[in-house]
Amino acid sequence: MIYKSKLGDLDLLQVIRLYPAGVVDMHGEIAEMSLEWIDMSGDKVKIKSFILVFEFPCVTEDVRNKVVLEFETKDELIAVMTEVAQLFKV
Repeated sequence: MIYKSKLGDLDLLQVIRLYPAGVVDMHGEIAEMSLEWIDMSGDKVKIKSFILVFEFPCVTEDVRNKVVLEFETKDELIAVMTEVAQLFKV
């Protein structure tokens, strides 16, 4: 299954972890937070963007192999998550 992303083709059969998150600015520190956390506490931090992270098997023990798609809005993130989910339906 190949997902054609804005960063290139992603082989979904190779993905070992797939997750959405929000990127927030917490007093000058940038962090990835879960969407649930953002729903509960997003009014206390500046939300910079939303991301969908595709993790693939590591190249080496020290190097994580991941592709991160970034979105300005949560709605854009949800739309892409829906597209990816549709590829898993047979």
